[in-house]
Amino acid sequence: ADPKDDGDGGAGKGGKNQRQRQQQQEPKKQNEKKGGGGEGKGGKKKQAGGGGGGKAKEGKGGGGKQKKAPAANHDQPDICKLEFKVGVITKVWVHPDADKLYCEEIDVGEPEPRRIASGLRAHYDEASMLGRRLLVVSNLKAKNLVGFKSHGMVLCAAGPAPGGEGEGEGEEDGKKEIVEFVEPPEGAPPGEIVTFEGLPPPEPFSPAQVEKKKVFASCLGGMKTNDECVATW
Repeated sequence: ADPKDDGDGGAGKGGKNQRQRQQQQEPKKQNEKKGGGGEGKGGKKKQAGGGGGGKAKEGKGGGGKQKKAPAANHDQPDICKLEFKVGVITKVWVHPDADKLYCEEIDVGEPEPRRIASGLRAHYDEASMLGRRLLVVSNLKAKNLVGFKSHGMVLCAAGPAPGGEGEGEGEEDGKKEIVEFVEPPEGAPPGEIVTFEGLPPPEPFSPAQVEKKKVFASCLGGMKTNDECVATW
């Protein structure tokens, strides 16, 4: 029985030695965990780096944001801020809800014709309108004219009817003024942009800029025809 007890004691001692060896090994495991922690920190660095990459893409864009439109040239003459396109009326009809308006479809060299309303019924019949070559102010904001959305304006010249200047005098066919289309240069195709002799090439404003800066209104005072009925500014 004693040897067994000794053996158990020996086993007990052996168990103590094993526990000591395990205790000696545990710090290594803890060191390994710390090492793992080091890898964890490294992992965090990688994530931070990845986040930095994400910020770079979002910040300077990597193509995420659209490019800004070129800045408007405010130093050019006002008339060069407008866009005058050669057009041809391909369809015309009477506005159903307005006594003075025609509705037109005008070829200005774009994929679809421009739909424009014009107060010309007192000056032209439909037959005279159809096929007419003219100039369209093409960078104006669209306007609703008695329920018809008009995408631009046709350019006309107006002057008093021949004769006296008194009221009721000098009228031609009951008209107190004559209104005529400004005709584009001969041979100019639809869509061609008209320029002004002696002025720089136009850099048209956007419709929103034309509206905000009241560009068309500021140009009206200088838009005249000369003695040869040529449009000038």
